[in-house]
Amino acid sequence: MELPVPFINYTRRLLSETELEKLTAILQQEQPVSIRINESKLNDFHITTEWVPWCSTGYYLANRLTFTFDPLFHAGCYYVQEASSMFVEQALKQYVSEESVTMLDLCAAPGGKSTHVRSVLPEGSLLVANEVIRNRSQILAENLTKWGHPGVVVTNNDPADFSSLEDFFDVILTDVPCSGEGMFRKDPVAVSEWSPENVEICWQRQRRIIADIWSCLKPGGILIYSTCTYNTKEDEENIRWMRDEFGAEILSLDIQEDWKITGNLLVGEDFPVYRFLPHKTRGEGFFLAVVRKPGMSVRNSRAEQSFPQGKAFEMPGKRNENSREKGRKPQGKGTKTPGVSKEQLSLLREWLLTPDNYELILNGNSVSAFPKSHLSELTALQSSLRIVQAGVNLAELKGKDWLPDHALSMSRILNPDTFAREEVDYNQAIAYLRKEAITLSEDAPRGIVLLTYKHTPLGFVKNIGNRANNLYPQEWRIRSGYLPEEILELCP
Repeated sequence: MELPVPFINYTRRLLSETELEKLTAILQQEQPVSIRINESKLNDFHITTEWVPWCSTGYYLANRLTFTFDPLFHAGCYYVQEASSMFVEQALKQYVSEESVTMLDLCAAPGGKSTHVRSVLPEGSLLVANEVIRNRSQILAENLTKWGHPGVVVTNNDPADFSSLEDFFDVILTDVPCSGEGMFRKDPVAVSEWSPENVEICWQRQRRIIADIWSCLKPGGILIYSTCTYNTKEDEENIRWMRDEFGAEILSLDIQEDWKITGNLLVGEDFPVYRFLPHKTRGEGFFLAVVRKPGMSVRNSRAEQSFPQGKAFEMPGKRNENSREKGRKPQGKGTKTPGVSKEQLSLLREWLLTPDNYELILNGNSVSAFPKSHLSELTALQSSLRIVQAGVNLAELKGKDWLPDHALSMSRILNPDTFAREEVDYNQAIAYLRKEAITLSEDAPRGIVLLTYKHTPLGFVKNIGNRANNLYPQEWRIRSGYLPEEILELCP
C-alpha cells in the first residue's frame, strides 16, 4: 500500500520521525480481528483469545474466520467490530451509568457502536439509532434486530431533521463521517480517496452536523465525538470549536497507561482527547472526545401518555419522504390498519415474556412491541422523523393468521414457553439461513416451531409434516455457496 505523500507530510508534523516510521510500517501489515460478545445471548461462552482491555466483552481473534457461515453470528451472539472503536464503552460507563437515559447514535450504520452502547446503557434506557442513507439504515435495523434489545428506535434522517427535538437527548454519539485515515489498511478505497481537499470538506461537514444537533442535547447532557482519522483538523480543532462556540466542557476519562492511548496533538492546547495509533494500540486509527453541554442536567419532563388497556397504539402514517420541514404532515390517508380483536391481542401478548411492560403498535398488517415507558418519546420522534423500526417487530398478518416475526425470535422479550423448539445441527442451520426448505424430525410438533442451534434461537419455521416452511427473512439469506473449514467456536 502506497500512502499519499501529502498524508505523510502532514502526519510528520504531528508525530516524531520515529513514530511516523512505525505508523507507516504497521499500516503495511494485516489488521487485527476482534469481536464483541452479546452477553444477553451468551452468558456461558468459551473463548481463549486475548481480551480487549477497554471493553468488557471485546476479544481479539488470532485470525479472521468465516463469520458468514457461523449460525451464532446470524443469531446475534456476537458482533465483529474493530477494537479501538470499542473505547466508546469507557465514556458511557464513566459518565452514563446510574439511571436510564435517552440516547441518540446519530451516524449509526452499520451498527457496531449502536449494538455496543445498547448493551452498556443503564436498564430502562432508550436508544435512537439514525442513519441518513436509506439502504444503510436497513442494515442498521437488521443488526440491531439480531442484537435483540427492545429499547431501540431506528430512524433514517438528516441531522438537520432533529432540530425540532430541542433538549431531547441525555447523550448523543456522533461518530461523524471523516477522511478515513484510520481505515487505510482496512479499506484501500480510503487511501485512493484521501486528499487534503477532502480533509477540508470533512471538518466543515462535521461542524455542520454538530451545529444541527447541538440543540437536541439537554443542558448538562453528554456528547461523544469520534472519528477514524488522525489529523487535528477533524479531531482536536473541532473539539476546540465546540468549546469556544457552544461553551462545551471537555471531559476527561480514566484510562490505563498500558493502553498506550495518545493524547492531544494540537499545539498550544492540552484538553483531554483520546487517539488510538495502530503502532501503539492493537487496533485501527480512532479518535474520541467527550464534552458536556453547559447548564443543569434535567430529566425528560414530557408527560407520559396513557393508552387504554387491551387496545393497541396505531402507528401514524410515515412522514413525507421528500419533506425536510419540521412537523409537516404526511400526504394521503396514511396507513390502513386491519381490525384486531381483543382475543387476537391477548394471544399476541402471550408471546411476550413481560407483556405488561409493552404496548402493541399496529402498522398496516404488522404489529410491534414497544416499551410503555418510552411511548411519549416515540410520539415525539414520529412527529419529526422517518421511523424505520421501533421496538420489536412481533407479528405479521398472513391471511387470517398472525405469524411471528423473525425479530421476535432474536429478541430477549420472547416468552420461552410460547413456541415449541427444535434443535438443529450445523448443516440444517446453514440450510435454514439460506432460506431453504427444512425437514425436521418425525417427533417435531406441527405448526410454528422455533429452531435453535446450540440451544440459541435461530428463527421460526411452520412445520407441516413432510417439510417445514422457512420463515427466515428473504433479504437476509446467505447467498454464497461456500462452506468454511473453520468457524468461531463460542459454545463449550
